[in-house]
Amino acid sequence: MLEPSNNDELPPIPPKRYFTIGEVGELCAVKPHVLRYWEQEFPQLKPVKRRGNRRYYQRQDVILIRQIKSLLYDQGFTIGGARQRMSGAEEPVKATTGVDDKIFKDLIKELEEVIAQL
Repeated sequence: MLEPSNNDELPPIPPKRYFTIGEVGELCAVKPHVLRYWEQEFPQLKPVKRRGNRRYYQRQDVILIRQIKSLLYDQGFTIGGARQRMSGAEEPVKATTGVDDKIFKDLIKELEEVIAQL
């Protein structure tokens, strides 16, 4: 799993096996309550829970959180869109890109001609 390139301003992940929620918050510049919320929204994010229900994140969790943060904050995805992207689902087809542009332009031209005739 690769780290998103736009996380250059975040500190490097230290070579530890487990991280507390506070440490992960600092490593990812996200508050702990946001991390707990993301656990509910992203099934891939499952920290180990030990005594007293304390969360311990592993390195791959930290990388995953950085990816989620990038999708939500940098790329402008919604929670649902980010969840879909993280699950590996296909990207939604955008109607205004590629070949479809010509179809829309032709349609607009035809409509303008009809309006001109009226």
